[in-house]
Amino acid sequence: MKKIEKYFDINMVLMTIYSALESVRAEEHIELVYDIEPTIPKELRGDVESVTHVLTQLLVFIFQNTPNREVILHLRAPQDFLYEESITFEVEDTGISREKAMSFFDARLKPVLERLDATPSYDDENAKVAVSIPFKLHDLGNRRYYRLPDIGMLGKKVLLIAKSKIVADSLQKMFKYFLYEVDVGAEAYKRRGSNLAIYDIFVLDNSLLTDGIEELVQKVQEKEDLKFVLLQEASHAEVLNKKFISAYLIKPVMQESIYELIIALFKTDVEDRKIKKEAGKPIINMEKYIIDAFKKSEEAYMQMEKIKEQMMPSPPKNMTTEHVIPKEQGDELLLVLNIEAGRERSSRAGIEYAKALKDFLETFDRSDLYFRDIAKNKAVWQIKEFAIDLEKKASMIGAERVANLAEKISLLFVYDNLDMLPVYTGKYHLELKKLFAEIHKYLRKYHLEK
Repeated sequence: MKKIEKYFDINMVLMTIYSALESVRAEEHIELVYDIEPTIPKELRGDVESVTHVLTQLLVFIFQNTPNREVILHLRAPQDFLYEESITFEVEDTGISREKAMSFFDARLKPVLERLDATPSYDDENAKVAVSIPFKLHDLGNRRYYRLPDIGMLGKKVLLIAKSKIVADSLQKMFKYFLYEVDVGAEAYKRRGSNLAIYDIFVLDNSLLTDGIEELVQKVQEKEDLKFVLLQEASHAEVLNKKFISAYLIKPVMQESIYELIIALFKTDVEDRKIKKEAGKPIINMEKYIIDAFKKSEEAYMQMEKIKEQMMPSPPKNMTTEHVIPKEQGDELLLVLNIEAGRERSSRAGIEYAKALKDFLETFDRSDLYFRDIAKNKAVWQIKEFAIDLEKKASMIGAERVANLAEKISLLFVYDNLDMLPVYTGKYHLELKKLFAEIHKYLRKYHLEK
């Protein structure tokens, strides 16, 4: 069989497999959860039919041979996923012997694995069965990170009660990606004083819904803006005609599902600027604090520039000034938007320059807020990904100053100088404002704004 490579969405592949295995999962009473590392892009290039076949057969084999009733398929990849990397699909603590696992790979999947250049493996320490498959990356900027579009969607509290422990743990991890505070299970709820009113979101497994819970949720919703989300199996999903249900979360739940759920739950609230008030605490104008923080970091950056300038030795009389311009000062020689270079690079990539500019506006709108957030929490892999994506996209459109700034942010990791991150949030805020102004100016000039 010939290997046919094309671009595909790995999320859709995993959802298709989940549905295809419904009868096997039901027969073996298996709960399946996907754990996808954020470094793995959504869109990949590879032989999607063969990949689907390998993963389906692998999971069926594990379901039929493991004593466990809960199975997590982990997707692992290098932290710096570049243009061609291997993704490892693995299941730990299977309870399956090495001989049985390797015999399965050899007898059932050998031709397909060879076609994919895939490598099966087994770890004796934790009975881990795995297969590594190489993929190409379609777009370096198409990373699996999710940036909430408005500050009003941040800082939420979640109560999560699910029947399966691995489902609950998986959902907790995905909500925490957005720095949400998450309580899991009835015991955590009791430790909070059994007070449902303190939560912004209550996620409940459909199988655990009772009349008593319905009454409690409705009672709280009369006074508080509580979002009630029902977790359902795709095969048994149904829309209940009950106003107190805010949304449905359908398995298999992935990070994108949580992102879309948050947008759906709080979109109207954000438009109406509704902010939930905690008992005994005043509502805080978070935007004011963010603006103040930007101002402080901008001032810190400017102060740093002055100090550097004062510390620079005067050039020798026989040397011209251009030879002693420090690297930071050299930024001034770069253009905010080099239109000629941007047009050339976009053309080489087969993209219209106006479209590339519009895509940049859409992708990095309010990204100064996002960068400030991840910098404050020193979220290393998110900052690295952000810097890589920013440098690539900025270079594509000829945004020389922003591309140069992104490179410097990346170098902070090389020189272990993360304490400088707050300074760069202010610098990025300033440069992004200048760049957006230049882009809008160009689009208006050529009547391409819309």
